[in-house]
Amino acid sequence: MQFTSEQRLDDDVLERKFTLGDIPGILWTPESASEPVPLILLGHPTLGLSKMYPRLVARALRSAAEGFATATIELPGSGDRPRWDALDRVRADLRRTIQAGEPVSDEIIDAVVLPLVDKAVPEWQAALDALLALPEVGGPVGYSGGVISIGVRLAVVEPRIVAAGLFAGSFVPRVMFEEARRVTIPLHVLLQWDDEGNDRQAALDLFDAFGSKEKTLLANMGGHTGVPQSAGEDAAGFFARHLR
Repeated sequence: MQFTSEQRLDDDVLERKFTLGDIPGILWTPESASEPVPLILLGHPTLGLSKMYPRLVARALRSAAEGFATATIELPGSGDRPRWDALDRVRADLRRTIQAGEPVSDEIIDAVVLPLVDKAVPEWQAALDALLALPEVGGPVGYSGGVISIGVRLAVVEPRIVAAGLFAGSFVPRVMFEEARRVTIPLHVLLQWDDEGNDRQAALDLFDAFGSKEKTLLANMGGHTGVPQSAGEDAAGFFARHLR
């Protein structure tokens, strides 16, 4: 991990951009902390860090107010990372299918999501290795955000993650329902009831499949970008309970 820039936000939050090999990322830490702090990994859709930055930094500042560090990395094929031609082609097929008003097949969903999960999850784990090696970052670790299938896989394979807040709002391959049954950590799942790009029933079925004894589904009326501010407060309370 190499830090490439830093700036201070709200007087008490240090934002540092870094690279991990060829993977860009951002780390936010509360500077007033006197000991290593818990860490939340901030998941996000495949729109690129620069486009997602306003929402990511808002989540980071809210977490810093609770005494948590947060970090994120650029997903494969997104932002400034090299294009992933095969993934771009199947995403184009997905867009054409949706625009034509046709049902999205399991084959298209698998082709869009599973390669991304297979490549992104080991990168998140490598980032976690590097982040936990920093003296100011301790544990425990949480994961917050989407792509929801990445969060599911991480919850299954990464024992250092003790709680996850997942955003329902992306297509879910059928195989991920089997993986969801192996998830046992506490979960807080956010669902926008009228999300125009989300299969609501699939999201409900995925929630039902999770094997966690403690799991909460927070459903709000509204579309994909209509998440109320109160939802952020609920998520903050969830992580405060499980990371302190």
